[in-house]
Amino acid sequence: QVQLVESGGGLVQPGGSLRLSCATSGFTSDYYAIGWIRQAPGKEREGVSVIVTADNSIYYQPSVKGRFTISRDNANNTVYLQMNSLKPEDTAVYHCAADLTGRPTIAFMRGTSDFWGQGTQVTVSS
Repeated sequence: QVQLVESGGGLVQPGGSLRLSCATSGFTSDYYAIGWIRQAPGKEREGVSVIVTADNSIYYQPSVKGRFTISRDNANNTVYLQMNSLKPEDTAVYHCAADLTGRPTIAFMRGTSDFWGQGTQVTVSS
């Protein structure tokens, strides 16, 4: 069973940085999509960033491109999201998510996935 455990959220001032971590386990295939999906109060879920392991391609939501960086440490089975220049509109619960069914990447970026972590709160406020 795939398990995803996030850590690293918190309260940060606008312009600040946070790094989220996702410890993963239980994958039985080397081919999947893994990344971060967020949900702000009163808003739809949206994919923030995703890595497609088949070709190591990476995608970002346009609103975070240039500020957020996703990475993967295969030796430690961990996925990271480095978030810089944070804005109040980045405030949300961030979930680590994995798609093992091979959906188009656009589905992930629209907030659809198979496996979810419990989520970690990121609050950007002065």
